[in-house]
Amino acid sequence: MRVMRLPLLATLMLTLTLSACGGLRESRLNPFNWFGRSQAAAPVALVSSVDQADPRPLVQQVVSMSVEPMPGGAIVRATGLPPTQGHWSGELVARDVDDQGRLIYDFRLVPPPIAARVSTEFSRQVTVADFVSTQKLEEIRQIIVQGELNARSSGR
Repeated sequence: MRVMRLPLLATLMLTLTLSACGGLRESRLNPFNWFGRSQAAAPVALVSSVDQADPRPLVQQVVSMSVEPMPGGAIVRATGLPPTQGHWSGELVARDVDDQGRLIYDFRLVPPPIAARVSTEFSRQVTVADFVSTQKLEEIRQIIVQGELNARSSGR
């Protein structure tokens, strides 16, 4: 009879332990819950000093944006759609975190030096990324990537 209790007790303990793991999946301790999917957002007003420091224009439209957790922080990745082919030197230019806990990126790139074809949307897409450290993420509630016509955001 005593031999039968040991496997039953072990099975019960294993079941309780595994059922507790579901709570961690939904908690803020799980790095995969830091930021959700991106959604459309209203562009934030541009600061003239930022425009003077970086003469590159904003991408016309931000098509997609994601925040991907990784060891030591997260990667903010955005895909933009310029009006023609040939845009280059794309970059997410970060502003300081504002008092609302928002990290705002301006998606900037250099237009082609000569007139370029329009062609398909896929052929015009430009993808850029930036790394954000875990220490900086602690003070951030929302990340916004903005272009000329729209912005995309992801928040906790």
